[in-house]
Amino acid sequence: MAKALPVVDAEERMLQERQFIKVNEIIAQHGKEESTLIPILQKVQEEYRYLPEEILTYVATALGISPATVYGVATFYAQFSLDPMGEYIVRVCDGTACHVRRSTDVLNAIRKKVGLSPEQKTTDDLGFTVETVSCLGACGLAPVVTINDEVYGNVTPEAITEILDTLQKREGK
Repeated sequence: MAKALPVVDAEERMLQERQFIKVNEIIAQHGKEESTLIPILQKVQEEYRYLPEEILTYVATALGISPATVYGVATFYAQFSLDPMGEYIVRVCDGTACHVRRSTDVLNAIRKKVGLSPEQKTTDDLGFTVETVSCLGACGLAPVVTINDEVYGNVTPEAITEILDTLQKREGK
């Protein structure tokens, strides 16, 4: 007996088609050479805030390279994420200088403010993604936090709470 194919409703199909139209535009901007893979993945992630598996496979096919190669690049570089990322990406430095100056307290204050457990990386509403990084290269400003690449130095738990309050008010949350 033949296996039934999954039913995809019209709305879902239209969403998928729009998704691939945008990916096709990105590929057209960069060309179909293997050397354009990283810039293409950067633009795709900028558009979707992560790299969906079906898009990785689509990019591989479009560039004529194996899905394993694309997946390997996407997992090798720390800038790429295979999981949905929040609108605000908060990176807390935990290098030596920042750690000594209590970056862990800052991290805990962030998690408390946005409602993340230590096991979670991104809030359920995709508002915030919180990560620790080994070094942000601003040791003289320790402890350091970046939010969407904006640098905040000499951060205290109280200061980061105020910064997050401002962002949440801006978003109406």
